[in-house]
Amino acid sequence: MQIEKIKVRLTSTRQEVEVTVFSKRPEAIEVVIGEGTHSVRCTLTPTRNGLAYAGSAMGREIVYERSRADVEADVKRAMAWRGE
Repeated sequence: MQIEKIKVRLTSTRQEVEVTVFSKRPEAIEVVIGEGTHSVRCTLTPTRNGLAYAGSAMGREIVYERSRADVEADVKRAMAWRGE
C-alpha cells in the first residue's frame, strides 16, 4: 500500500505543508498533520463553491486547493488502479 501525501496551505501564513492522507472521498478528505505522538488528524470538506477543501487543525485553517471534481476523478482513478 502506497502512502499518499498532499500539499495544503495554511491560510494565516500562506505556507505550504505536506500532509499524509488518511482517507479520501469526494465528500471529505481526512489528513494527518505531523508524525508520531504530536500528529493531528483533520477533516477537510469542500468549500461552498466546490473549488477547494478547507478544515481546521489546532485553531488554524488549512486549505487543499483542488476542486471536488478533481478529487472525485482522483478517487475513481485510484479505485480503477486497484481493480475495485
